[in-house]
Amino acid sequence: MFIHFRGATARHRHFMAVAISLSQSTFFSKSSIFLHRNALNSFPFPVPFSSSSALKIRTHKWSQPVGGVKMAKDDVVRDDPTNNVPDAIFSKLGMQLHRRDQHPIGILKNAIYDYFDANYSNKFDKFDDLCPIVSTKEGVLIPATMLEVGNLASKLKYQKKSRTGIQFTSNFDDVLVPPDHVSRSYNDTYYIDPQTVLRCHTSAHQAELLRRGHTHFLVTGDVYRRDSIDSTHYPVFHQMEGVRVFFPGDWETSGMDGTSYAAEDLKKCLEGLARHLFGDVEMRWIDTYFPFTNPSFELEIYFQFQEKWLEVLGCGVTEQEILKRGGKTDNVAWAFGLGLERLAMVLFGIPDIRLFWSTDERFTSQFSKGQLGVKFKPFSKYPPCYKDMSFWINESFTENNLCEIVRGVAGDLVEEVQLIDNFTNKKEMTSHCYRIAYRSMERSLTDDEINELQWNVREQVQSKLMVVLR
Repeated sequence: MFIHFRGATARHRHFMAVAISLSQSTFFSKSSIFLHRNALNSFPFPVPFSSSSALKIRTHKWSQPVGGVKMAKDDVVRDDPTNNVPDAIFSKLGMQLHRRDQHPIGILKNAIYDYFDANYSNKFDKFDDLCPIVSTKEGVLIPATMLEVGNLASKLKYQKKSRTGIQFTSNFDDVLVPPDHVSRSYNDTYYIDPQTVLRCHTSAHQAELLRRGHTHFLVTGDVYRRDSIDSTHYPVFHQMEGVRVFFPGDWETSGMDGTSYAAEDLKKCLEGLARHLFGDVEMRWIDTYFPFTNPSFELEIYFQFQEKWLEVLGCGVTEQEILKRGGKTDNVAWAFGLGLERLAMVLFGIPDIRLFWSTDERFTSQFSKGQLGVKFKPFSKYPPCYKDMSFWINESFTENNLCEIVRGVAGDLVEEVQLIDNFTNKKEMTSHCYRIAYRSMERSLTDDEINELQWNVREQVQSKLMVVLR
């Protein structure tokens, strides 16, 4: 089914010029069901690797956590063979860019809230500070002793408590993710222990909110995925999930069955949201598959200056099994999911996802509360430095593990890690050659600095991944 809205206004034309083909999105994604994702300490751009090259840059208070969930490091990062959460990921917990009204992510979130408030008479409950620690499956009890009293434990809103512990919402089972799906692997997800993870998507809270009786809600939060390194991928990003539940009386007088009624209402809602954000753009619906909705759709927008379609969100009619688990046996519902960075990069013309974490005032001062779509003005373009690295891989090698090591060493000074060559010799040994691009968006990097980073990367790749450098 195709929906067309032609003739974009001048006010929205600059959005089209930056409609790049982003691959980071939401839990709703045809590529792998999930769309996946180090900085040092709490500073997103670890500038001073050497005192001689350090540059004083004015920074914004965004570097300080705001509200939401507070937790001790031991709650998340542990000396445990099943724990794969690095210090850099822990440093992002509590930053909550989506709750900062003058940040592009927060501005976009509030614009979406405005649309739902105006069109649905404030029916939608909003949640933006739910705990990012969730379970891998139903019925998991986390011992209360694991959590700091009055700290994380007191912040676990809508996560069931028992006398022996806290039952976390499920990251996988509650949304029907198959037991053997790749998203459950340690390669894709940050595990605290075998039964608890950092949420991969805001859908992790859907079933519990349904059980709590909510029928219209929006959930916004930071989500965590191990992933590749380039301008559109980052291990921490932000999503919004929307759910609306219908009752038999809603559709029985319409002459349609419940599923058709919900699907029609869903498309009408999201077409309106797209116009609210982008103006009168051309849109189309693509039929697709998700395990948690049926039927399922993707909404694409055509950006004329780029002459390409961009997927902006995924959605569908919720599977009945999910509703049953939420105590809704006679209802139908729709759900959608969208990646806030994905849309913000288009709306604000932001070319690199790392910029969202910048505290440089040359970036932060460009955005104001309520000002959606103010085009970002680049303040620098420092040259990249490329370093190649070749090695013989083993059976356990994964690119995500490589990227975790590179991020762990270089933080946000690494711009891209790209496989540029691979071959298998007569002994059936496979070699990979990766090109690492180092670039700061705030200053020029020195040769000594880059060489030191690359040496550390090579050393850790060899020792941690057990590969043979060439």
